[in-house]
Amino acid sequence: MNARVKEAMLWGVVGLLTFLVLLQGYELLQDVRVDLWVKAGAAATVGVATTAITYLANRRLTASPEPTDSQTTSTPEGGDDEQEPSE
Repeated sequence: MNARVKEAMLWGVVGLLTFLVLLQGYELLQDVRVDLWVKAGAAATVGVATTAITYLANRRLTASPEPTDSQTTSTPEGGDDEQEPSE
């Protein structure tokens, strides 16, 4: 398993657990009970969606664009970045 897949799966677990914590907080504050199968289905959906979105967006968000001519810096001849003091 490569690092990209492993990272996406871990973010899916984080999304799933976060959803369950928020749902439990909602149940405690509102005195509403959600059926166990609804919780499991919704949490699985959130986990799979988080994994898929992370996997697809990872390359786009972490990719560095190719530098354009205006972004490249050239050094003076000799390769020194130091400027000579002007008198």
